[in-house]
Amino acid sequence: MTKQRRTMEISDVLSTMTLETNSGEKTERLDDLSVNVVDETLKQIFKETGAKVIYDYLENNSHLKREEIAEKPEVFSLGLQRLLGSATPVIERLILKNLYSRLELNFRERRGYEFSDYVKELRKGAIGKG
Repeated sequence: MTKQRRTMEISDVLSTMTLETNSGEKTERLDDLSVNVVDETLKQIFKETGAKVIYDYLENNSHLKREEIAEKPEVFSLGLQRLLGSATPVIERLILKNLYSRLELNFRERRGYEFSDYVKELRKGAIGKG
């Protein structure tokens, strides 16, 4: 699948998606969804306390707040790498699988793609239709 076709597919999904949030609002911004999926995944792996430690580390050492993760995926990845080392790609892959699943997209690993590339591609699709 070409990059242009994949971006169009993502745009189509993002333009038609309706997500229910806890407050009952009908739509949720992609960035908010991304942050929520990161949060859920980290808590799934590390529980509440471990996720808090990660967020504190990212804020204190990478100057990255939780709500900025979708906007600054490179900073998020670098911070995780510094803290968790070789476990980082596994955690990022799980986050991406969960995010794509929530968007009703199939996650396919691509050679040469890093976590930030997938996030940027999703954001580009959302902005393109936004």
